[in-house]
Amino acid sequence: MTKIILLVTLLLPVLTVTAQTEKIDTDRPDQTESPFTVPKRWMQFETGFLKETEKDSYSSSYQWKDIYLQHPSLLTKYGLSKWLELRLISEWATNRFKDHNKVMEQESGLASIQVGGKANFFKEKGLRPKTSLIVHYDFAGLRTIDKDTTDGVNFRFTMQHSITKKLSLGYNIGMSWERFGAAPAYIYTFAPGFSIDDNWYAYIELFGFTRKNEKPGSSIDGGIAYYINDNFKIDASAGFGLNKKAPDSYFAIGASVRFKTTNR
Repeated sequence: MTKIILLVTLLLPVLTVTAQTEKIDTDRPDQTESPFTVPKRWMQFETGFLKETEKDSYSSSYQWKDIYLQHPSLLTKYGLSKWLELRLISEWATNRFKDHNKVMEQESGLASIQVGGKANFFKEKGLRPKTSLIVHYDFAGLRTIDKDTTDGVNFRFTMQHSITKKLSLGYNIGMSWERFGAAPAYIYTFAPGFSIDDNWYAYIELFGFTRKNEKPGSSIDGGIAYYINDNFKIDASAGFGLNKKAPDSYFAIGASVRFKTTNR
């Protein structure tokens, strides 16, 4: 954490003097990925810390709680062209199992390494939303927790309508295979976003997943973000599950920063 604060402190003077016509656009804090790509020859980092909890009680003598911590997650992006960005997802996490508030099991390690990209297809025009495709290849064998011998893949189409200057509507649909050969999960998100003023942004969101012959896991969340300047943004979000298939609750905080890699 100290290293992250030091990095932000060193970057702030550079970011403050870099004028941009458009503010940084990020995939966090909501679950709805943005259709916008990083500008050409720009590097962007989106990092955050998350706590997700799932609990149940079968009887008065057995009460368990699963806690999943990301500390941190990191999404690294590079603008390859005006319509294409390269992406790397890495997550360091802890799985913690409690019974009657006593830690029974715990493991920490690398929880995800995914490599992929985002490509723009359509600009927003009339009823047609701005549309992009995100694809990731999941290197399951590189994980140190929940390691698997078979890799996976996921994709989603991400779309956005600009309703007014202050109101936008984003939504995603996609599929995810945790491992090749397994039944896919169908992903869906729906998120109205509100620009409160030049610096503050807020959203509410419905999101979840479903598999064939299974009930969907649906959740609702909301969050806020503050633009310190055009290239630096902080955020906080929280949500809860709407049914037993979804985690009970989560809370997350994070920050995003970008910088130009060349003077050209």
